[in-house]
Amino acid sequence: MFRGANKLTLDAKGRLVMPTRYRERLQEICGGRLVVTVDKDRCLLIYPLPDWEAIERKLMQLPSLNPQARRLQRLMVGHATEVELDAHGRLLLPPKLREFANLTREAMLIGQGMRFELWDEAHWEARRDEWLAGDEPAADLPAELETLTL
Repeated sequence: MFRGANKLTLDAKGRLVMPTRYRERLQEICGGRLVVTVDKDRCLLIYPLPDWEAIERKLMQLPSLNPQARRLQRLMVGHATEVELDAHGRLLLPPKLREFANLTREAMLIGQGMRFELWDEAHWEARRDEWLAGDEPAADLPAELETLTL
């Protein structure tokens, strides 16, 4: 499981250095081969290749005549790009994906269990503060969360 928030710096070529604490696990589960794709929150999602392949199969089994399913397939599968950690633990992010997430130099890598989210640092901080200030009523919670104790 990947967890935690990590401040990162992208270099001039658009590379980020994967934090050391994740590298060994990534080598074990995917040989350093990852997939990067877009998310509707204007961040990037980073999956170990085997986990992405399972998700991709599920996405492609959705009914192609359903407009919402097609949109999701076009966005997630259409932007999915395989990348590989180099010998220094760096990951080269394609320019179009960096542009989509407005990634320039300062970024945040957020562990989300079996995947990572990569955010522009300023965008992450603004969204995080927005979520923390939110006053969503409990009625908006999915039924599975209503009995969860934290």
